[in-house]
Amino acid sequence: MHRTRQAVVATAVLATAAALTGPATGTAWAIPAAETIVTEGSPPAPFSQNKQNEPWVAIDPSNPQVLAAGANDNIDMEACNAGDPTTCPFTEDVGVSGISFSLNGGSTWDQPTYTGNSARHCLGPAACVVDPDGPIGTLPGYAELNLVSDGDPSLVFGPRPSDNGTFSWSNGSRLYYANLVSKTRAGDLFKGPEAIAVSRTDNVQAAAAGSETAWMSPVIVSKQSSATFSDKEAIWADNAATSDYFGNVYVCNVSFRSNGRGGAPEPVMFHRSTDGGSTWASQQISQAANTNVSAGRAGGRQGCVVRTTSTGDVYVFWRGSFAGADVVWMAVSTNGGVGFARPRAVAETGTVGQFDPVTGRYTIDGVAGARTNEGPTADIANGAPSGVGAPDTILLGWNDGRLGLNHERSMIRLSDNGGRTWAEYDATAAGDRPNFSWVAISPDGTDLWTVYNAYHAPWAATTASPRPMEGVLRHADTATPAAWATVHRGATGDARASSANGLTAEFLGDYNYVAATNTGAYAVWNDVRNAADCPAIDAYRQSVANGAPIATPAPQVACAPTFGNTDIYGIGVADPS
Repeated sequence: MHRTRQAVVATAVLATAAALTGPATGTAWAIPAAETIVTEGSPPAPFSQNKQNEPWVAIDPSNPQVLAAGANDNIDMEACNAGDPTTCPFTEDVGVSGISFSLNGGSTWDQPTYTGNSARHCLGPAACVVDPDGPIGTLPGYAELNLVSDGDPSLVFGPRPSDNGTFSWSNGSRLYYANLVSKTRAGDLFKGPEAIAVSRTDNVQAAAAGSETAWMSPVIVSKQSSATFSDKEAIWADNAATSDYFGNVYVCNVSFRSNGRGGAPEPVMFHRSTDGGSTWASQQISQAANTNVSAGRAGGRQGCVVRTTSTGDVYVFWRGSFAGADVVWMAVSTNGGVGFARPRAVAETGTVGQFDPVTGRYTIDGVAGARTNEGPTADIANGAPSGVGAPDTILLGWNDGRLGLNHERSMIRLSDNGGRTWAEYDATAAGDRPNFSWVAISPDGTDLWTVYNAYHAPWAATTASPRPMEGVLRHADTATPAAWATVHRGATGDARASSANGLTAEFLGDYNYVAATNTGAYAVWNDVRNAADCPAIDAYRQSVANGAPIATPAPQVACAPTFGNTDIYGIGVADPS
């Protein structure tokens, strides 16, 4: 039925596509020639105001000169020496969902300043008092609703609806920004400690210039109980005009339903909006109980990603366990997300890194190190924005540990038949131990991309040795998917210079991101080149690992000013083939 409809509307869509290539929409992407800092508003010091991680980038399909990026951003937090100088807290009621814009294809970025709950002025020694009307570099509109933007950004552009609810690229574009959200002490908009919210703007130019009124009020997406901690969300808009469900918006997330008691049960939830994100319908699409758990760490479900085909079929992927193995699951809807077929396992992943007693998680580089990625990544060549002639090739990616510790890989699978069968390939460069991989496929299906953080030293039981890492962007033609080549490698830094606010371990989040067009791709990644390692913190972390903690150092006394200065870098690269 969908394929027949695609043929019927092809003529109309071709006309729309022709209109979108005109000078009024600026659809020719002037791809930048060099990498740049995306979180340009971030100060180099002090910690933790200088800390960013978990980047995401979205390219407007109807005008690739317009990009938006999100990150976990501590820009509005108090400094460590506000109050107790040995603690670096997440300041209560202050948000961390950073937003940056580029209106020139990614050549330069701007991080607008809005107004809200801010602790930027809290530089010590007095204890911090939050300014309710202070400058913020994060999403606006949350404090006014007694909400706190809590990061884990996921962004996408979709078509803007008209007044009668009809979606068309000729109406303009709508930016959707999904993130975690908590409540201030006076908040009561949802049950439970953590929910999923979506912010939206139809005027990126005004939002980039600092207009808070360019943003609609955030909408709570998740439906939950008082014990629910919603986490690990991702958003997608059906952006191919040939789709039967063009304009629909989808969010997936993991729902931890016994917060404070280990998190389980933890099903994958799916949320669907047909009115541009104003209202949402929710359903559970995975099992909730942790059955068939492997001997590794992947009991339950971790992370998710959602994509659509040119006809509107919805694909959701997540990581979990099955029959004693760590796997990627896939669920498919052929009716615009109203219902899903039974999920099935489509790839085995293995366990990445080694268990770390300091963090209680698996880490890629050593004790008190950077945790490993727990979610899959996927993309579909759906021909956006027109959808015409799309091959709907599915690209699936993940960090793989089947070869054992210190032999981690960035793996991909391709399917050209809707996920019924797959071909598997290794996208890793020689000498790299990849973490936080993300993949993208061009809308026309001809080009494959992956970005990851590359680590070069083996997993270490000591914090005394450097842990070099950098961002890497790689490319392959879909016609030769085993022939990957590195198209950019960022500057190397020391992962030990990153830090969780609690200081006991590194922190670089859970993911990087790359988005593709038919002419190239834009990638963003966690970067530590501008961060200084702190020997006093290294010694403290080692003492925690040894089970005999020494006194906690005061970072702004014991460390160089740029300790913890993690940045988000980005680069646009033209199709090299």
